[in-house]
Amino acid sequence: MPYTITLLPGDGIGPEVTEATVQVLEATGVAFTWERFEDIGAAAISEYGTPLPDHVLDSIRRNRVALKGPITTPIGTGFKSVNVSLRQRLDLYANVRPCSSLPGIPSPFRDVDLVIFRENTEDLYSGIETYDERLEIADSVARITRRSSERIIRFAFEWARRQGLKKMTLAHKANILKVSHGMFLRIGQEIAGDYPDIEFNDRIIDNLCMQLVIRPTQFEGIVTTNLFGDIISDLAAGLVGGLGVVAGANIGDDCAVFEAVHGSAPDIAGQNRANPTALIRSGEMMLRHLGETEAADALKQVLYDTFAEGKYLTADLGGDCSTSEFADVIAERLQARVAV
Repeated sequence: MPYTITLLPGDGIGPEVTEATVQVLEATGVAFTWERFEDIGAAAISEYGTPLPDHVLDSIRRNRVALKGPITTPIGTGFKSVNVSLRQRLDLYANVRPCSSLPGIPSPFRDVDLVIFRENTEDLYSGIETYDERLEIADSVARITRRSSERIIRFAFEWARRQGLKKMTLAHKANILKVSHGMFLRIGQEIAGDYPDIEFNDRIIDNLCMQLVIRPTQFEGIVTTNLFGDIISDLAAGLVGGLGVVAGANIGDDCAVFEAVHGSAPDIAGQNRANPTALIRSGEMMLRHLGETEAADALKQVLYDTFAEGKYLTADLGGDCSTSEFADVIAERLQARVAV
């Protein structure tokens, strides 16, 4: 039976990188049926009055897995981020961002291989804000709860155990935010006791950032709160080549959304120039989530070998391949590998 997957191409370069990723995933030999929805983001507002229609959410709940391209979020005004809404409406509390080096990408580091686990539903993203017009004072509440802290930290340790990670670092600001981040740290220390096979330590967030850009290979897993996770996951992506080459997933108890974490790049939309690597690597994560480990391993190896060869790369990485040409190469090599 094929896997039925909710497909959200998004906007900007989203449809192009999504089409490339679908081609690659189908080349693994795993059977898929795609429930495709174009009406999400700005395109949905005129018809449904919301950037995230209920029928899209219903499809994800029913299929339990979605693959999503980038969706433009207005800055400063306009509608709430669709990404944030998806995470909150579907309770996708774990944002998982693997950041691992690929060969042939200019970077001061060669052997980065770490995973960031970001709490995905609260902190400053809770949306609790007030504004005093008379005094012109804006307040944003960074809400941290025991429930959400426990589940993201335990999720991180369980992932680490399944994937063979030996170290987990908890990032916090408990030296200043003694109540909220103090609680987050204490919960981490409590839960770490249930995983004696995994080395546990903690870092104050500013020190962690410095350590990441000096010696990132000392880290394997990093678990943290929403805002800090948002920042350091992009920082870590920069260590391995940028947002165009790293995967991302938002996972809850009932469903999961695998996505490209880069922007929609409207300036090059429709030009067949975008790099689809990030969403392809997210597709690899999706395969693992579905239990298709052999297909995921094949995709990972073909991608790695193609980057090591250096002949077929997109323009952002110094090559001359178009989006579709890059997808053709990866798909053809996958099909040949699967056929052996």
